[in-house]
Amino acid sequence: MSAQQWPDLAGRIVRDADGQRHILPVRVYFEDTDAGGVVYHASFVRYAERGRTDFLRLLGTDARRLIDGTDSSEPAAFVVRRMTFDFARPGRMDDLLEVETRVKELGGASVTLEQTISRDGVRLVTADVIVVLISISGKPLRLSTAVREAFQAHAESAKDLTR
Repeated sequence: MSAQQWPDLAGRIVRDADGQRHILPVRVYFEDTDAGGVVYHASFVRYAERGRTDFLRLLGTDARRLIDGTDSSEPAAFVVRRMTFDFARPGRMDDLLEVETRVKELGGASVTLEQTISRDGVRLVTADVIVVLISISGKPLRLSTAVREAFQAHAESAKDLTR
């Protein structure tokens, strides 16, 4: 199976009056909930990770290309430096959610992302996530030109801290 067979599996990038953002649909399954059928909080962390991963994929790179060094100066990976969540409303089993990801700031080695998880346009969870590009040995790496340009092209309104 290939991405050509399922082009929407990674969500989509939307450009409209609200700016540019990535949207990934996520269905809530039984395994995502607690005994009461409410989405367990850690499931929202997984949904946000999926949104970030597929956003990166649609920007033209992915974790594999970073790890093998194709899109960085050496083998690398994005790791979470900081993550804050605000849980406003519960999700429930069988809900169809949207994970929205926007670029908020670009640093030398970091990207700050704003993520919202909603159901039918109603915000359930918001998250601010800072990811840092590190080498496989653990040292921070500057964002490569290819990765930086992909993020900048997606969100020209993002604050670029390297300028």
